[in-house]
Amino acid sequence: MKQSAEIVIDVGNTLGEGIVWCDRMQVLYWTDIHGAVLWRYRPHDGALHQWDMPERLACLALCEADGWLLLGLATRLAFFHLATATWAAITEVEAGLPTRLNDGACDRQGRFVFGTLHEQAPGTDKQTLGGFYRLNADLSLERLPLPNVAISNSIAFSPDGGTLYFCDSPSRLIQRCDYGDICGPAHPFVQLDDDRGDPDGSAVDRDGGLWNAQWGLGRVVRYTPDGQIDQCIEVPVSQPTRVAFGGADLSTLYITSARDGLDAEALATQPMAGALFQAPAHYTGLREPRFPGPPPHIIASA
Repeated sequence: MKQSAEIVIDVGNTLGEGIVWCDRMQVLYWTDIHGAVLWRYRPHDGALHQWDMPERLACLALCEADGWLLLGLATRLAFFHLATATWAAITEVEAGLPTRLNDGACDRQGRFVFGTLHEQAPGTDKQTLGGFYRLNADLSLERLPLPNVAISNSIAFSPDGGTLYFCDSPSRLIQRCDYGDICGPAHPFVQLDDDRGDPDGSAVDRDGGLWNAQWGLGRVVRYTPDGQIDQCIEVPVSQPTRVAFGGADLSTLYITSARDGLDAEALATQPMAGALFQAPAHYTGLREPRFPGPPPHIIASA
């Protein structure tokens, strides 16, 4: 089944990413990575708010403590208090490597799983220098035994939490592994056969379908648990980046997008690049897990 996404709001993000639906507040959070801005949008009245970040913000997660977010900044993890716009660093990640954080999501227990990407020098190719990590509730950080990547993406979990999906975008291969306190070996899930695009961010619905935003292909594809395509949402821009289920019944699919890398000619043909989009999913999403670790008692000013 094919359908089309429609624009929600044209925010002109350079690299919109990391979208998350908060069921308590009925709002969306996402980031413009290159703009170093955190965005919040409330669909029922159109209220829009943004916060400047101390560095590029790659990904984020909800916290059990109301009013707090867990941030995956370019070089570190941090807590962020929305009302006071203050943050406190947790730990640096891959210090000394030419990498930054990229995709991330909480597992069904609320532990934050994220990956990194290689920031190569101009004119050089990306290398598989990045990895995948998990921040536990006690704020301990562990590297997961998964393959190295050039660009981590598609981090998502099956409804029962027993399967982790992930990818290295340039490989165009989404993989999966058995997941729990220990990760099992990686196995192929789906291989994109169109070299014009790469798999980007993903979300899983209540029936176990994986929804993947496909950079360069202007679409979001739903894969059944056995890897078959059964739905495709066309997005009127070439670079959709990540998806999240939202709305009171979690049946609306929200989609971030990017303008990054598009020249003037491309932007003229897709002026809504960087906007937020939506489409009816015809499936129901899952409530976003929350990081259970306590926010810090001492808040360091940014």
